This record gives sequence, structure tokens and C-alpha cells, in this order.
Amino acid sequence: MRRWIFAAACLSASAALSACNSAKDVLEPSAVAPTEQSTALARTEGTDVAAPAVTGAATAAAAAGPASTAAAAAPAQTAAIVGKARVQFAPIVGATVEAATPLTQRLGIRARERGITLAGSTDTTPPGIIMRGYFSAMTEGKDTTVVYVWDVYDPAGTRLHRINGQQTAPSTGSGEGWPTVAPATMQTIADNTIDQLAQWLAAKPG
Repeated sequence: MRRWIFAAACLSASAALSACNSAKDVLEPSAVAPTEQSTALARTEGTDVAAPAVTGAATAAAAAGPASTAAAAAPAQTAAIVGKARVQFAPIVGATVEAATPLTQRLGIRARERGITLAGSTDTTPPGIIMRGYFSAMTEGKDTTVVYVWDVYDPAGTRLHRINGQQTAPSTGSGEGWPTVAPATMQTIADNTIDQLAQWLAAKPG
């Protein structure tokens, strides 16, 4: 119960996180600056990931008949809407490079799977959407919980959406906080992030 209350407080609309190892460490995103390590990580992983082409769906639906064509139209249209987005991930705040590396790698893989194009930090074409992530890890007993908040901005800096959640897993190694977070935990967060982003993009007007 104590963990649930703490996580709920960390994920309130008025607070995003840098380091949340205790209830006193909740910070506003605007009060947290990316670290040199997180900026370096973003530069090294920020490469274009082209959205895969949607092929075969229309041909197969046409051969199957009118009913199948209607059923296939909605998923194809959704994929096209999601594929239009060019998303750039800003340097991650709050997580160590060791923890953030499997996260960013998995974000690229999952984005390809969902047909989302990632814009690199050195790309000359402006992104359509910028994702800013704020992370925290807290250890309680044998488990460590990673709490995360993603704010979604347009290029002008207007916040359009927020994705947040938490992932709890058995602690690895010794100590507490980030050293005890397994790569699989961050990969699961990446999967959830891209899935929620794709759902929002598909429902977003225009």
C-alpha cells in the first residue's frame, strides 16, 4: 500500500521525476536539466529510423472480397496516420546511462515495429513531435520500481500529451535505485511507451 501511494504521488499531473528514492525527491520537469551523460547518450543513439512500408494488405483484402476490404481498411489507415509522425526523443532525465541504454535501444526497435519514424538529434528536418522523459527508481524490499513520465511536445514547445506509468521488478545486484534495475525492466517500459504513443497518434486529429 505504501508503494502504491508513493507511486501515485510521483505520477500526479503536477509532478514529473528526476530522482524519487524518497518522497522528498519529487521534482517538476522544468526544474530538472538533462545531465551530460544523458545528452551524450541521446546524441549517440539519435539516428533516423525509417518507418517500414505497409505492403500486401490492400492486395490481399481486394482478393478476399468486399467484406475483407472493409475490415482491413481501418488498420491500414491507422498505420498510415502513425507513420506520418516524426518523433524525436530528447535526452532522458533522471536515469543513468547504464539504465537508459537498453531503453533507448528498445525504443528504436519498437518504433520500427509500430511504423513510427524517429528523428535523430542531428537531423536537418524538424521533428513533428518531441518526447521528453523523466525517470526515477526506488527500491523497497526485494523489488525496485521505475516510475516514468513522458511529456509530448510540438516543435513550438506546446505540451500535447502525457504518458506515464511504473514498472516493478525484482532488484538485481546489490544496493538500491538504478544499479538494481535490470535491462528487461527498461525494455518493457520502452514497449509500453511506444504502444501508448502509437495509440495516441492514431487517435490524434490530423
